[in-house]
Amino acid sequence: MANTKSAAKAARSSIKKKENNLFWKRRIKAILKSLNKTLETEGGNTDIIFEKQSAMQKVLDKAAKQNVLHKNKANRLKSRFAKKVAAHGATKSTSKSTKSSAKSTTTKGGDKADA
Repeated sequence: MANTKSAAKAARSSIKKKENNLFWKRRIKAILKSLNKTLETEGGNTDIIFEKQSAMQKVLDKAAKQNVLHKNKANRLKSRFAKKVAAHGATKSTSKSTKSSAKSTTTKGGDKADA
């Protein structure tokens, strides 16, 4: 039993933090396991692989933001799994067009320059 009010509050706070940390750590473990299993079983289905990789990155970023994981560890895990996905042969096709945006130059008065 806590001797002071602050000690009692610290004990309550500690329990809440422990539960939160366990929630995120279990979630991370489950998503990493799921991605590993998907990489082993899914042959050419890159959509599922990229979907799970995206979910994994999202979970790791959120855990790092809440200080459950250190940000460098989260980045290291994301990097390692990205290498595994690349080694698996899954490449994401980017269909974004590469448009070059022409910027118009303006003079001090706000009028467009004639050049």
